[in-house]
Amino acid sequence: MPRSVRAPDNTPADDGRSNTGGGSRADRRVSGFRDRRTTRRTARRAVVGAAAAALVVPLLAAGTRATADQPRADTLQQQFAAAADRYHVPESVLLGVSYLQSRWDAHQGAPSVSGGYGPMHLTDARTALASSRQQGHHTGAEDARGDSRRPARFAAEPAEPKPAGKLPARLRTLKRAAELTGLPADRLRSSTEANVRGGAALLADAQRRLGRPLSSDPADWYEAVAAYPGGGRGGPDATAFADDVFDVLRAGERRTTDTGQTVALRAAPKLRPPAEADRARRADGRAECPRSVDCEWYPAPYEKWTDENGDEDYGNHDKARRPRSQKIEYIVVHDTEATYETTLDLVTNPKYVSWNYTLRSSDGHVAQHVRNKDAAWHAGNWYINSKSVGLEHEGFLTDPDAWYTEAMYRSSARLVKYLAKRYDIPLDRQHVLGHDNVPGPTTSSIKGMHTDPGPYWDWQHYFTLMGKPFTAKAGHKSGVVTIRPTYDEHKPVFTGCGSAGRTCPEHGSSAVRLHQAPDASSPLVKDVGLRPDGTPSTTGVNDTGARATTGQQYAVADRRGEWTAIWYLGQKAWFHNPADRPTAVPGRGAVLTPRAGLDEVPVYGRAYPEQAAYPEGVPAQALSPLPYKFAAGQRYVAGPKVPGEYLYAVTYDPDAKDFQVVRGKQRYYQIQLGHRVAFVKAEDVRVLR
Repeated sequence: MPRSVRAPDNTPADDGRSNTGGGSRADRRVSGFRDRRTTRRTARRAVVGAAAAALVVPLLAAGTRATADQPRADTLQQQFAAAADRYHVPESVLLGVSYLQSRWDAHQGAPSVSGGYGPMHLTDARTALASSRQQGHHTGAEDARGDSRRPARFAAEPAEPKPAGKLPARLRTLKRAAELTGLPADRLRSSTEANVRGGAALLADAQRRLGRPLSSDPADWYEAVAAYPGGGRGGPDATAFADDVFDVLRAGERRTTDTGQTVALRAAPKLRPPAEADRARRADGRAECPRSVDCEWYPAPYEKWTDENGDEDYGNHDKARRPRSQKIEYIVVHDTEATYETTLDLVTNPKYVSWNYTLRSSDGHVAQHVRNKDAAWHAGNWYINSKSVGLEHEGFLTDPDAWYTEAMYRSSARLVKYLAKRYDIPLDRQHVLGHDNVPGPTTSSIKGMHTDPGPYWDWQHYFTLMGKPFTAKAGHKSGVVTIRPTYDEHKPVFTGCGSAGRTCPEHGSSAVRLHQAPDASSPLVKDVGLRPDGTPSTTGVNDTGARATTGQQYAVADRRGEWTAIWYLGQKAWFHNPADRPTAVPGRGAVLTPRAGLDEVPVYGRAYPEQAAYPEGVPAQALSPLPYKFAAGQRYVAGPKVPGEYLYAVTYDPDAKDFQVVRGKQRYYQIQLGHRVAFVKAEDVRVLR
């Protein structure tokens, strides 16, 4: 049944974010559902009487190609409308599911990190992995525990995972879509029209399997929506995904996609799921998660093991009693550099490392592995590990086209908000760190530190979902700037994706490149920790030596035309920051400078107590300065003021009695030294506001 959809350009005031103004109730209903009950009733009877037949459609016209799918600004919107009509799925539901999977983007036919293609995220994991640039679980050589007194005794890289057997249904939904539509797999991957039809067919199939009518009421589709990421088979197991879709339906959305098209979903603020769905399982009671995410307890092993020489050790985390023993100060964002299934195999290996949570890309499902009271081995810096919670996100740093789903971003944002509230952690980039922002604890460890989640993680979108977007906080002459490029439009060239020197695909990025002079042709700034010979940094995707990232704040060192300089690793670092396309906004905050009389002050990768603070039986930890210089006249944005602390946990004790937290009188300030944070002694600096 062909249907017409009002073009977005004809409804500029109805952007799906409010429901005020004139118009009838029908005019305010979900996009595409006008009062056509009589026409739809006849069609619905036919569908219910022969549901299976309704799920088979003719092939698309042979000449249609993905590059020809978008001749006009409203084509994608019309494709959603046509697919909704063909399979008798409410258009709003189809749009909502697609938004949670891809935000309606096509990603130029590239698969997501979980092997999903197109706006509807139809999954074909085998094909996706065959073309992936993934390089295995992490690329650095760091010791994830990060304690020089008790380094991990096993190799940082595990044996290669066993080849996957039969993939779960959630990783092969494209095959099912091909069966339902009769469309070839390559067209479902490459054509947005085919892809949207495939998604509509899967939703209709899920509704039929659940014994539900192909109703025009979106509220009747809650369970089918919940089942969609899992392949649409069996009962719903992703209530948080369905809740997110219904949140989008209530609020409405309007967005320009990566193909330049405007897609609109009209708000339906009164829409509610059925009462029985509202009682559905939210989270495993043993897991520490908000009720708004689907979460399970999938424990990492805490047990002894014996190596080939008969020596005993234990893994893969340490017992503690946080926050009573130590304040949880940080949340560390990682990517897995592996599929979700491989990641679960790794974290359940007692001879490997650990983290607190893993998030699945396809639907945002969360698995918790280590209690938040305990210290996981994830960040490569024992000081940070002992005071942080680590979140691994299914993804690949060097495969920028392997995009993250909106479902995972939203689930992660909810989890971070929950953790921040529970442990009183400020929601800013001084406390919510990427693994690539964690400092090497000593000079020798700098080169091996990991670089995930990398330049393609969308920090602005992530913090916007938490209700904390990065915005201007001061006038244009402020002495502090917050890095904030426009992710979709900001596309610096990176190399090293897949192989050394290989240019990465053009892609939106949160990272701003830093030069030695206000000129794009000038060399990049130096990182003497990564390159002691003093050679400039590179454009390598894993090279963090000349990179500032969204949300990070720096002290302004100079301005010249369209260029701004910041203090960075002891030098002036310039970045292009034109007024009409800013890559940073004015910020506000305290800055630190060396105390009067000091030419320079040492910086540290960990905030450990002074020697006198260590009791008998606990070896004193060296205060090992990093190779960077914080000289007089320079300024760095101040983070939290923290006590010198060291968690001493070196023996296996299931009852968590055999550990000590050493605290001293020494206090430190955290600073934004470069791409990574660092620490300076409070007595060495003065605070300027």
